[in-house]
Amino acid sequence: MRTVYLLGAIVGAVVPLVFLGLFVAESGLTLTSFARALYANHAAGMFSTDLLISSFVFWVFFFREGAARGMSHLWVYVACNLAIGLSLALPLFLYVRKQHLRGQGSD
Repeated sequence: MRTVYLLGAIVGAVVPLVFLGLFVAESGLTLTSFARALYANHAAGMFSTDLLISSFVFWVFFFREGAARGMSHLWVYVACNLAIGLSLALPLFLYVRKQHLRGQGSD
């Protein structure tokens, strides 16, 4: 599973950045144009809201899980989630958690 998580983190970082690059090339990089595009129609609004809610639930999960497992540098997953998205932050957390558990002999 570690390989799956690592590949998921890599793909989850690269693919959204490609789309962000296309958006910036087309519309420029302004917060208002980006926010407008997130809710350009009901379908986009549904996906945007789904990701916001999922990200919030993930933050609750990884802070509790990370603290319970004695993991450090949990702020990294917040930064990844805000900078790129859940597609990077979640598989990266799962990968690091798996590594952490393996180091403790819990895996």
